[in-house]
Amino acid sequence: MPKSMPDATLLLKAAIKYLENELLPTLDGYHRFKTRVTANALNIVYREVTLRAAQEVAERKRLVDLLGHEGSVDELSTELCEKIRNGVFALDDQQMRDHVRQTLKDALEINNPKWLTR
Repeated sequence: MPKSMPDATLLLKAAIKYLENELLPTLDGYHRFKTRVTANALNIVYREVTLRAAQEVAERKRLVDLLGHEGSVDELSTELCEKIRNGVFALDDQQMRDHVRQTLKDALEINNPKWLTR
């Protein structure tokens, strides 16, 4: 990326900081709610940009280890779902359960990390 282009994460953080720290305290009612929703959406995008690539690499590795062959995350996830549905993987299979648990944790880290601390 050319040096003249600002980093996307810095732009997102600047926008979030403005909305949460400067604009939100001046608002009430409908506009306060909509600004909060917008800040939350930008926070999700920020976490997606900063976390998802590494999560996807780890998810793919877990799926390859589970299924025993290569493929994209989408292909392997679809296959795992089909195998769970068809009883190929028992619901008490610890490796499968660990994978599902970690995948859900990763999704929550992006969507709403506060849910992980409850």
